[in-house]
Amino acid sequence: MKAQEVRVRFQPSGRAVDVLPGTKVLEAAGRAGIILQSPCGGRGTCGKCRVRIVSGASETPGERPEALTAEQWAEGFRLACQTAVRGDAVIEVPAESTFESRLQILVGDSGERPRLDPVVRKVFVRLPAPQPQDVRSDMARLRDAVGGEVAIAPEVVRLLPRFLRAHDWQCTAVLSGRRLIALEAGDTSAAACGMAFDIGTTTVVGTLVRLSDGRELAVASRLNSQISYGDDVLSRILKVREDPGALAELQEAIIETANEIILSCCREAGVPEHQIYEAVIAGNSTMQQIFCGFDPSALGELPFVQVFDRAQTLSAARLGLKTNAGAELYVFPQIGGFVGGDTVAGMLAARLDRWPKPVLLVDIGTNGEIVLAHNGRLLATSTAAGPAFEGARIRQGMRATAGAIEKVLIGEDVLWNVIGNVRPTGLCGTALIDAAAELLRHGLLDPQGRILSADEAPTGVSPAVRARLLTDGSETNFLLASAEETAMREPIMLWQKDVRELQLATAAIRAGIQLLLRRSGQRAEALEAVLLAGAFGNFIRRNNARRIGLLPQIPCERIRFIGNAASLGAKMALLSGEERAYAEALRGRAEHVDLSLDAEFQDAFVEAMLFPEREPDPCASA
Repeated sequence: MKAQEVRVRFQPSGRAVDVLPGTKVLEAAGRAGIILQSPCGGRGTCGKCRVRIVSGASETPGERPEALTAEQWAEGFRLACQTAVRGDAVIEVPAESTFESRLQILVGDSGERPRLDPVVRKVFVRLPAPQPQDVRSDMARLRDAVGGEVAIAPEVVRLLPRFLRAHDWQCTAVLSGRRLIALEAGDTSAAACGMAFDIGTTTVVGTLVRLSDGRELAVASRLNSQISYGDDVLSRILKVREDPGALAELQEAIIETANEIILSCCREAGVPEHQIYEAVIAGNSTMQQIFCGFDPSALGELPFVQVFDRAQTLSAARLGLKTNAGAELYVFPQIGGFVGGDTVAGMLAARLDRWPKPVLLVDIGTNGEIVLAHNGRLLATSTAAGPAFEGARIRQGMRATAGAIEKVLIGEDVLWNVIGNVRPTGLCGTALIDAAAELLRHGLLDPQGRILSADEAPTGVSPAVRARLLTDGSETNFLLASAEETAMREPIMLWQKDVRELQLATAAIRAGIQLLLRRSGQRAEALEAVLLAGAFGNFIRRNNARRIGLLPQIPCERIRFIGNAASLGAKMALLSGEERAYAEALRGRAEHVDLSLDAEFQDAFVEAMLFPEREPDPCASA
């Protein structure tokens, strides 16, 4: 018997959706097109999916969760992931519980002129019509015209007789390598495009590129629609392991995100989707495998085994991408464990094996990827930094969206900058680093990570800053923005527990770097450069990252921002078969260092939990 659906209306958007009784509010919101924050993957532990039940029937199991105060509970606030609707309901969604579409992410590249020898090419041909003395088959006639032995896709063969005769034996052949994937009427040889994707756990960036000259026609980015399943890869892997239908759901979500980007780019550039003949993706191991529909479950348990290592080529159309029906998808090769295609793409873009002295490539995120190159040797690892840098597990943390405090400076008082030039609603990862570094600089945070009380503060600290040290029981927290300054009329604090989360995230990256240096017999001082890749790495202040120990204590001029290296690497592979061969060679040479199997990692991690006691030399431009 079909159950009677109930209507859930969300405020202030006014969106409504009909769902079955018992549906969680988190799922109902997603169906209505409202993506709520759920860093914990819907387990009720992070408290970021807070909503208010305005009216209607709902049910929350158990007692009030710790994430909600008694006052909030009395006002009708609930956690969307733990609350089910039982009847028609009106639900208010606070702005801080949603993901803004205006994520601060990096979409540009280095500006380097790419190598041009695309795998896809178009050839205009004029075929001689059959004659009594020339009775070659249609396929043979076409192969001879394009200049050699090529495999012709079955779907093209089916159309061949009628198509050639209908267009007077003149057409444009679309070839992918030695495979003919499409025929087009007339001369369309100049109209050939491809899409290069950086598939991130949080965000996806896509670039529409003209294959003939490598010109970028449009760039677009979207939040990864898988975010409702959890904000880290382990949450999504766990979902697949627990639910047989989850892999298809997650794949559908990421394909939908990619298609939104394709349509956006095509609209901006005035290019029809059928002129996209190839797509390239670079992402971490989990994202690439889910995109392809490959089960990532083996990455959820030791020893973290990938489905594939070498590059994959699949039918883009069969995956559901809005491209030409004959288009193919190139998937970057992977190194091992959680070190995936985005790392290989970054190595490709940085030409990592060609540096004369030791160089470190670091992509800071939920899964920090680190590669050390020296004397032709490539050591690669990933380290579970956790989502603190993304704002998760931080009490008032948020991603780098409008309303996030993203810079903090402490002088006579506290100064901060907010993304979007609006009242703040929380702080993002860069502000977390800044705040901790500034407290260390002023002696208000000890090496163990404890925020000092006002009574313990050094004598040189100004009264205004001292007044921001608010002690609650045995812990002291630091006031960043007063209630009068914020959008939600609640103070924004750096909490002692936030510092602990930062220490865990920093220690994971720092210990990973130290172990790679140790394995190669190098010291940090010998590094010619530390290359920071990805969005987060390009927005942090170098001096503050050094101050908390996130980056090695080397001169700032050796710490270089290289932009969205994964996106650039994907574009390079789209435009050049030689670059793909180079990427495969880099993968083959890379040595995967699995930190979970390294006996020294735990000791290095514990040691790295301490903040450096020595103030680094200041950067001229941090």
